[in-house]
Amino acid sequence: MRSVLTIAGRQFRSYFNGPVAYIVICIILLTLGFFFWKTFFLFGRASAREMFRWLGLILVFSLPALTMGLLAEEKRTGTIELLITMPVTEAQVILGKFLGVLGLYAVLLALTISYPLSVSTLGDLDWGPVWSGYLGLLLQGSAVLAIGLMASSWTSNQLIALFVALTLSVFFWVLDKFLALLPTNAASTLQWLSFDYHFQSMARGVIDLRDVLFFASVVVFALAVAFRALEARRWS
Repeated sequence: MRSVLTIAGRQFRSYFNGPVAYIVICIILLTLGFFFWKTFFLFGRASAREMFRWLGLILVFSLPALTMGLLAEEKRTGTIELLITMPVTEAQVILGKFLGVLGLYAVLLALTISYPLSVSTLGDLDWGPVWSGYLGLLLQGSAVLAIGLMASSWTSNQLIALFVALTLSVFFWVLDKFLALLPTNAASTLQWLSFDYHFQSMARGVIDLRDVLFFASVVVFALAVAFRALEARRWS
């Protein structure tokens, strides 16, 4: 466990040693603020639900930028060879990298709490859906980050990793947007595979164990694939 935490801490600190973390966080907060406050007063009630709707969408497009270099950059510079020959397992590398970027994501979510706090000063805000919405953001974001790490394990080119992660994340987010065009059975399947379908339930204040297990399954699957990709590199 110590090796995992060491790798996670190194990855987390690396974001703040350069401009990446600051740029991504600022862009996300400014974009969220623009779209949220632009329409907030039209609803005539103290609610943060629109914030979660916008933030869930923004994160699907922005989080892959945080993961594109997790393993791809290590491969490009050759430091991945040094890393996997150290007394750490591939599983520890994958888990450490994932926890490192997840820590940065947690910082980002913590900064967004200023929006519901501002809303609470304008009316009687129901905090139940707010906390369940944040749980949904944490779970959906974890799934997107895991997919990004998986994509980064496939290539040494950060732009390719970004494109693959972005394509997969957007694909799973938009699946439930075309249900009316499909037969009932196919529509039900696609709806169940949609990130937004599971996230919106939590944004409404409903915490269903099935939604939690769905995102957890995506995380485990994506990390397992990344582990296999890194393991194959050791023997190649």
